[in-house]
Amino acid sequence: MAASSSCSSAAFLAALAVISLLASTSSASSSAAAAAAATTNTEFIRTSCSATTYPKLCYNSLAVHATKIQTSAKLLATTALDVTLASAKSTSAAMLKLSRTHGLAPRQSAAMLDCVEELGDSVDQIRQSIDELAGARTSPAEFQMMISDVQTWVSAALTDETTCSDGFAGKEMAGEVKTAVRGRIEKIAHLTSNALALINAYAALHN
Repeated sequence: MAASSSCSSAAFLAALAVISLLASTSSASSSAAAAAAATTNTEFIRTSCSATTYPKLCYNSLAVHATKIQTSAKLLATTALDVTLASAKSTSAAMLKLSRTHGLAPRQSAAMLDCVEELGDSVDQIRQSIDELAGARTSPAEFQMMISDVQTWVSAALTDETTCSDGFAGKEMAGEVKTAVRGRIEKIAHLTSNALALINAYAALHN
């Protein structure tokens, strides 16, 4: 009787060991698959960004969204626009606050307010582009019309940002204000440029 009980216990422990081993193997396989997918996603972003004008900024701003983007050219372009929109909105708010700072020269204050208006236009155009990309298109003709609109709006946003940056050119605009503002505006312009390049790449897939 004792021998039978001992055998049963041994069999139970052996079965438990097998189950544990299978669970461990399954978990390791899942982890390896997840790691492989993450690597594939980030490499897709890196490769796509290499075709933009500012590849390092492109990769650094989008790699954190790799899980969302996966290997979708559409999601890559849309996420690039999302990142650009967030940057443009925060910079516009900061500049509006800065324009009300005491001690600014009239030329600086005027340029700041002009820039806020131009960034507002840029924000509207980028937001419109995001909404347009999100819509379903059932025919090639509809897709081409949509992508043409998006390319036009993002190009216009880039023009507004460049105009804003140009407003701080000249010796009379020298100083910390010029350095701080132009640095932020140029970053937005570079993000927009990258987004446009990714949109063009997405469009090329449908030609």
